[in-house]
Amino acid sequence: MKHDALFVYSPDFLTYKFNAHHPFNQLRVEMTYDLLKALGALSDQQVMKPRQASVEELKLIHHDAYIQAVQKASQGLLSKDEGLNFGLGTEDTPIFPNMHEASAYLVGGTLTAVDLVMSGSTRHAISLGGGLHHGFCGKASGFCIYNDSAVAIKYLQQKYNARVLYIDTDAHHGDGVQVAFYDDPQICTFSIHETGRYLFPGTGTINERGYGNGYGYSFNLPLDAYTEDESFLYTYETAIREIAEFFKPDVILTQNGADAHYHDPLTHLYTTMETYKHIPKIAHELAHKYCNGRWIAVGGGGYDIWRVVPRAWSLIWLEMTGFTLKEDLLPKNWVDKWSKRAQHPLCTTWSDPPNLYKKVPRKKEIEEKNSRTLQNLLFPIRGTERNKNVT
Repeated sequence: MKHDALFVYSPDFLTYKFNAHHPFNQLRVEMTYDLLKALGALSDQQVMKPRQASVEELKLIHHDAYIQAVQKASQGLLSKDEGLNFGLGTEDTPIFPNMHEASAYLVGGTLTAVDLVMSGSTRHAISLGGGLHHGFCGKASGFCIYNDSAVAIKYLQQKYNARVLYIDTDAHHGDGVQVAFYDDPQICTFSIHETGRYLFPGTGTINERGYGNGYGYSFNLPLDAYTEDESFLYTYETAIREIAEFFKPDVILTQNGADAHYHDPLTHLYTTMETYKHIPKIAHELAHKYCNGRWIAVGGGGYDIWRVVPRAWSLIWLEMTGFTLKEDLLPKNWVDKWSKRAQHPLCTTWSDPPNLYKKVPRKKEIEEKNSRTLQNLLFPIRGTERNKNVT
């Protein structure tokens, strides 16, 4: 039986846990799953169990020495100095027991979603445990050990010979995925994020366009701090529609960080749930226009796990399945259940109030600056000559 969408999930996604005080908390995946269940939008038949990625699959992107270091760290056998050489044991990416197995499981979840879509079992698939876009071939970075999206893209290339459009709407630049395919014209990466002037990882300027044969296939749209919904959605939609028309992908992989929201404690953007309603709608439309519906979605950043992430990620699934919300209120049983554990009062509606924050005094200036950035980003596409071989 073919489904319109399948949901890759296991409680074992929660084993990817650095410590009780770390901002990266996979409880948000369980909360999203539970919200969709409470809403009646997710059936048992739509839930697929993930698998663990093999070492050989991890090697599609990651160096063997790095994988061995992660395996040693998992067993408490990696020295501090050796770990730091691989980005392990830092404040951002501390070592925890069985970290290799937990990380490989997240990668396996994304690969499960890939196979479900590319085998024709479903048009769309989502694995919210993934989206760890900062991992490099030989180094952990920014809460990310293995880069599931990069592994999945290489897997899509090798197993399915697919041209992949990678769309990253996390507030942090998708540096690890970009670097992995910086010289590859068969992979197009697009990241819209807060400018690196103020935010980790400090990269993602519009001048990062690729290298060698891959020049012109990396796109970055850095937004000014305090960007609101109108500017975010205008620049995002304008850019991604032109990029998709230029590239004409076989499949779309979206990384859905939910940390551009006003409530997020680690970033400085001012979007609301209005942005998270539209992001999946645009991806869905493009997938059907160019890819016969082939759309794989993963999670990503999002550090207000109580008020933001479950709502934002649920909206991806609702868009995939065409589920219509009958009212703006969240299910009362879900709110009551999670309120007992929440560190903030939970939101009770899908939308945010119009007075969520005070008026931004530089709104017009920010919008104009973002618009100029957009024009510079799209200049190579709109120009008469692409100069693909410039290095």
